[in-house]
Amino acid sequence: MTIVRYDPFRDLRTLQEEVNRLFSTNLTRGFGEEGIGRGAWNPSVDIYENKDHIVLEAELPGMKRDDFELTVENNVITLRGERQFEKKDDTDNYHRVERSYGSFTRSFTLPQTVSAEGATAEYRNGVLRVTLPKREETKARRIEVGGESAAASEKAIDTKAKTVTTS
Repeated sequence: MTIVRYDPFRDLRTLQEEVNRLFSTNLTRGFGEEGIGRGAWNPSVDIYENKDHIVLEAELPGMKRDDFELTVENNVITLRGERQFEKKDDTDNYHRVERSYGSFTRSFTLPQTVSAEGATAEYRNGVLRVTLPKREETKARRIEVGGESAAASEKAIDTKAKTVTTS
């Protein structure tokens, strides 16, 4: 059995190291340079694909169509805009404001299989839905395999296991 010297401050030092590590590495990267001060926000985005399209859906609640713009350049789709804080009445005295406001920019690199030509976008009930068609040459196709006859396609290959002995 080994004897371990008791250190009453070991847990406190470990906690201090963890807190120092947390604040020295990812805090500025996680919130961005203006994130905390300006209340910047990013709308939530879902991107999925089916056999013919790639679809981007962005939640933009409380925004009008003129509050954002959508561009595609060099295979990068960019959504940018600003959600303004609108005080209903000058006599209103807010006790709590939890919704985020401010400008945002979201950019996504499109795969080479997508064509920006023929893209459509619609904005309904606070959700922007962008549909980007896939290029014809990249769509999956079924290839029928023909042969000399129907019997040839039903031919099975017989395999036998061999026992190998070594001397």
